Amino acid sequence: MRMCNILILVGLLVIPFAANAHGGGLNTEGCHNNRQTGDYHCHRGAKANPQSPTEPTLTGIPKIVDGDTIWIGTTKIRLHGIDAPETRQECQREDGVSYRCGDASTNALRILIGSGPVRCAGTTYDRYKRLIATCYSGRVNLNSEMIRQGWALAFRRYSKDYVSAEKEAREAKRGIWAGEFEPPWKWRRK
Repeated sequence: MRMCNILILVGLLVIPFAANAHGGGLNTEGCHNNRQTGDYHCHRGAKANPQSPTEPTLTGIPKIVDGDTIWIGTTKIRLHGIDAPETRQECQREDGVSYRCGDASTNALRILIGSGPVRCAGTTYDRYKRLIATCYSGRVNLNSEMIRQGWALAFRRYSKDYVSAEKEAREAKRGIWAGEFEPPWKWRRK
């Protein structure tokens, strides 16, 4: 009987660690894309997984507004935790030549999405009545990928989820990081 109790105790101590023993760092919500499988999931005690049936999801073919905003049906969606250059915003390339980085950001999102459906998960709305959501095209987290490619910034005022992806893009000089730009939140104030 004692041996059985010991085995149960060992199992209770080891299994939670084994469940977390795979590739992929956790974001602030305790969730991540597993590097080995590409699946997005959350660990015990973490906030609800955006792919979980318990959190409302909206799926459909999106209309792309700009690099951080889409429509699915009659719902306007703002991508959580990111801020992309505005449509008319201009940036400078490395050689100093101006270009419409807002258009480039919008096109980057359009390419990421392709022609398939997008799945978005979120429960809150901003003051403009946009659903704030994390959106996916297949297994690709669009919010994270827009930042990783350098076409959006981590919107630290609302979330720290994508700070490491922004650092990666900045160091690699991807997207707008290849030249000079004004953060979208500052550009909008003008």
